[in-house]
Amino acid sequence: MIKGTEQFEVLHFDRDGSDHILDRVIAEIHVDLFLNDTKFTTIACTGNHVKEMAVGFLGSQGIIRELKDLVKCSVSSDGCRARVLTEGKDIPDFHASILSSGAKEGIFAKPGGKIASSIQIPAKHVLKLMKNLLNSSSLHKATHGTHCSALADLKGIIAAREDIGRHNTIDMLGGYALLEGIDCSDKIILTTGRVSSEIVNKVWKLGVPVIISHSAPTSKAINLSKDAGITIVGYVRNAKMKVYSLAERVIF
Repeated sequence: MIKGTEQFEVLHFDRDGSDHILDRVIAEIHVDLFLNDTKFTTIACTGNHVKEMAVGFLGSQGIIRELKDLVKCSVSSDGCRARVLTEGKDIPDFHASILSSGAKEGIFAKPGGKIASSIQIPAKHVLKLMKNLLNSSSLHKATHGTHCSALADLKGIIAAREDIGRHNTIDMLGGYALLEGIDCSDKIILTTGRVSSEIVNKVWKLGVPVIISHSAPTSKAINLSKDAGITIVGYVRNAKMKVYSLAERVIF
């Protein structure tokens, strides 16, 4: 059994008829996130990389800004509870019962500083990175039920994460970068999902200057990316792409 999946008997139809088969389905669990011993929210997710997701989510909310803000993070044996202790013991007000793929806007103000980066990426490398991202999506290949995102640089993919929520994948990568002490100022976020303003805001807080998506951005995401100093390259497929903001970073 692939971690993060379950098997169900389903009725399968094709041109040859129908039959009952065992089908692999992406798992969905609800993780209760406790901040300084107080329940903060519940996140619907696949159940993989829970520690990274919890730390990254709190980072995206501005609660954890650097590693020294994090005292401890532990995950229960069943993966359904994550407990985070921080240096600051205040519990911000947060009204969202269960977070899933349609994530709630951050409760903190968006980052103030525009990302200044001299990074330039050849268009051919954009296509190669997206191909590598799609090839790394093992859960999607097994279930067709996930989004995949990755942290990359000009050499290739550093870490890839899959989940039912595209927001969760970005939080996992943010948690990974924080826990591993990675400087994101010359990094790239790859994603299979739509780029919304919330995704741009999360990437802005990570300090990543480039987003490359298999899908497309929203209008608000494009406008926000210009304020953030983030290049968005979208609809990367079939040897084509569209550059929606700060196109000078892409070399054709």
